[in-house]
Amino acid sequence: METYLNFSHITWLDDKGHIKPPIFLYALLAYLARGWCIFIASLTQMGDRSELVRIFYPEKSDFLLALGAGLGAVLIYLVVIAERRRSPQWLRPIFVHLKWGLWLLLIVDGVLLGQRLNHGQFLFHWSLALDALILFWSSIYLIKSKRLHYYLRDWLKEDPKLLQP
Repeated sequence: METYLNFSHITWLDDKGHIKPPIFLYALLAYLARGWCIFIASLTQMGDRSELVRIFYPEKSDFLLALGAGLGAVLIYLVVIAERRRSPQWLRPIFVHLKWGLWLLLIVDGVLLGQRLNHGQFLFHWSLALDALILFWSSIYLIKSKRLHYYLRDWLKEDPKLLQP
C-alpha cells in the first residue's frame, strides 16, 4: 500500500511548490505607494482632480515626496511580480535583499511622517496617527514574519542549471 502526502491544506504554496507572496506584503507595498494610489484615484475624477490629493496631502511638497518615496514600493512590487514568474534571473540577488529595501522605505516614510507632523505644527490628526500606527505594525511585521522570511529565501532554492533549457 502506497501512502501519498497530501499538501492541500497548505495554502501558502502555489501549484509549483513555491511560496506565495504574503498578502500583508501586498498591503505593505500599497501603503508605501499610497501617494501613487491616490494619484491614480484622482485621475478618475471628472471635476477637480487635485481635490482628492489635497484631502490626503494638504501640502503639495508632501504629496511630491510621497510620490518619490512610493516609487521604491512600485519597484519592489515589480520585483515581486518577477519572482512569481521566476525571471529574469539577474533579479534573484536583488530579491533576496528585498527586506532591506522595505526597511529603507519604512524609514523614509517615517521621515516623511515627521515632516507632515511639522507642517501640521505637531497637532493631533487622525490620519497622522493612523500612519504612525501602520508604520509601527509594519516594522513589527518585518521583524517577526516567518512567512515573509521563507518567501524571500524561496527563490534561492532553485538550481540555476535546471532552469536553463
